[in-house]
Amino acid sequence: MAKRDFYDVLGVAKGASADEIKKAYRGKAKELHPDRNADNPKAEDQFKEANEAYEILKDAEKKAAYDRYGHAAFEGGMGGGGRPGGGGQGDFASAFSDVFDDLFGDFMGGRGGGQGGGRPRASRGSDLRYNLRISLEDAFGGMHKTINVPTSVGCDTCSGTGAEGGAEPQTCPTCSGMGKVRAQQGFFTVERTCPTCNGMGQTIKNPCGNCHGQGRVQKDRSLSVNIPAGVETGTRIRLAGEGEAGMRGGPSGDLYIFIEVDDHDLFQRDGQQLFCRVPVSMATAALGGDIEVPTIDGGRSRVKIPAGSQSGRQMRLRSKGMPGLRGGAAGDMFIELAVETPVNLSSKQKELLREFDKLGEENNPHSSKFFSAVKSFWDGMKG
Repeated sequence: MAKRDFYDVLGVAKGASADEIKKAYRGKAKELHPDRNADNPKAEDQFKEANEAYEILKDAEKKAAYDRYGHAAFEGGMGGGGRPGGGGQGDFASAFSDVFDDLFGDFMGGRGGGQGGGRPRASRGSDLRYNLRISLEDAFGGMHKTINVPTSVGCDTCSGTGAEGGAEPQTCPTCSGMGKVRAQQGFFTVERTCPTCNGMGQTIKNPCGNCHGQGRVQKDRSLSVNIPAGVETGTRIRLAGEGEAGMRGGPSGDLYIFIEVDDHDLFQRDGQQLFCRVPVSMATAALGGDIEVPTIDGGRSRVKIPAGSQSGRQMRLRSKGMPGLRGGAAGDMFIELAVETPVNLSSKQKELLREFDKLGEENNPHSSKFFSAVKSFWDGMKG
């Protein structure tokens, strides 16, 4: 049976670039792999056919020979290199390993260093989280605070190398410094973390007695943190390089400080706005007057209460709220009136209130309107 054109096998044009050919092969490899086509007896042959095509077209010299002579370029010894894909398992491994990292890199932890790759970098330290509670006053003005963070720091005894006396680690003989090893399993080339060095690419002959070869030790650190004005619960502050030390001299992680602002006895916060609920006497609400209210900066502001004010009425104090986190304009503060009903009245006070109630029907328009509506409702139900 005549062989199909290799370009047709991969579904690309004759002038396709190397990247286009590789991309097409990746798609075919996923589509035709026997493990995904258990019910299709032709899938394995098609899979090998795609592999044979890619083995030729990925190589510039073989591709040029194929473009000139077709399949005859690789039959009877012509063109050198032997016949690709004649059912041999080694040819499949050669082609498929080229796209192995692209297909499975996300699941295998990325590239561990292919042929010709250098030694991997030392392991980066983990990021750390620190929860910091502050008062609303501190959030308003900002602050400097010293915190103690339990973390891993570089070992002074071995200068972070993990080796006794600070000696340099040796290249792992198993993986040749790559940190990963590959093994052929049927159609697959499987890549795993090196069991000898645990992916580090290096081994230590005489581990440091202080850190036991880790290159770091546990220790509490004191750090000075600048808390900017305007922070709120959920604000995150990043301190680069202040996290856990890396393994064997690797770079340190970062420290993330998460802010939680405590509730306040007088003020409630909503973003940059502040709310303060102020009780006023019934007489002040009815007659009007001036009151003093606190502000978050520790000062006080005089507020005029209009006569006839009701509970829930709000008055705005501009720019008396929280500052913007990045230097923006400050928010406002809202005063909410809570008209207080007097308690523990004396006999005289009760008598005066009863007298006032008899004379004050027209002074309570909301009550008059409500009960008038109630009377109409009841009358309508009777009808």
